[in-house]
Amino acid sequence: MKKIIIEGITHNGRKFRPSDWAERMSGALSTFGRDHRIHYSPLLQPTTINGVKCVVIDPGMEKNFPEMYRYIMGWANNNDLVVSEQDVA
Repeated sequence: MKKIIIEGITHNGRKFRPSDWAERMSGALSTFGRDHRIHYSPLLQPTTINGVKCVVIDPGMEKNFPEMYRYIMGWANNNDLVVSEQDVA
């Protein structure tokens, strides 16, 4: 399934700071379970790919949360982050 990946690296190769940016961003759609642990939405999840912090966005987010989707994509563009579409298992 295709997903949108925002990498925590700029187009000129600089690492994006702060180091917990992916968790902070993904927290916007997260909930706390009965186990008192954070549960990230399947629409917006933090991950690490090849040692780089990333956010994985399900394309359905654009339909379900259009304002948040536009905000996140604009934020990634304003911070010159690498954004791609990839098949993610």
